[in-house]
Amino acid sequence: MTEPLRAPEPAQVRTPAEEARTLVAAHASGLLATLTADGDPWGSLVAYGTLPDGAPVLHVSTLAEHGRNLARDGRASLVVAEDRGDPLDAGRVTLAGRAERPAGAAAESARSAFQAAVRGAERYADFADFTLYVLRVERVRWVGGFARMDSVGAGAYGAAEPDPVAGSAASAVRHLNDDHAGALLAMAAGPGGFTDATAAVCVGADRYGLDLWVETPRGAGPCRVGFAEPCAQADGLRGATVELARRSRR
Repeated sequence: MTEPLRAPEPAQVRTPAEEARTLVAAHASGLLATLTADGDPWGSLVAYGTLPDGAPVLHVSTLAEHGRNLARDGRASLVVAEDRGDPLDAGRVTLAGRAERPAGAAAESARSAFQAAVRGAERYADFADFTLYVLRVERVRWVGGFARMDSVGAGAYGAAEPDPVAGSAASAVRHLNDDHAGALLAMAAGPGGFTDATAAVCVGADRYGLDLWVETPRGAGPCRVGFAEPCAQADGLRGATVELARRSRR
């Protein structure tokens, strides 16, 4: 990988806890692993909602084996994965813990979170064979692709925030590559430190900055450029990117 010719400006990246929270918040289904009566692992595709602390909410039927398993043994794990390109190079996270039945106000909050995330869930909300569970996360393992992975404690996972711009990042990346090649080149040559850059494409965007792939006469390599301030709102990418482009050209 080609390195920049001068030291790049510091650029913050999402923590593994933020990566995990962002991935879980962006989806509403995953693979639930439970334990059978014989202690064997059992995997099932399930829908889920999410509480403010990132705890998944499940609403499962005892007609399904995983529903019967949880009623007997709450130990479980949930795998949530991106559906793009090479599955082994896509992001995924495993949340392991114990499934508990919420009561009172906690049950109402959990039910609301599930119905907000899962279309049509209100139709079977009161079916007698369905039970509401909250997976109390005890251990987190995040994988962002090849050579990008880390373990996260339950406290760090619960305290982290999902990235507010995750839903618009893909369209922002396409727009930058289609219409703003000159600005990307200025970012690579300026804050990125690739002063001999001949071209740059954007390969990722998040609340803290952009990931670029830079071409130089010496070869190619990755580059991270940071925003002046993290994006606090879902619509914050445009303003942050415009500021970064102006600063890069200066």
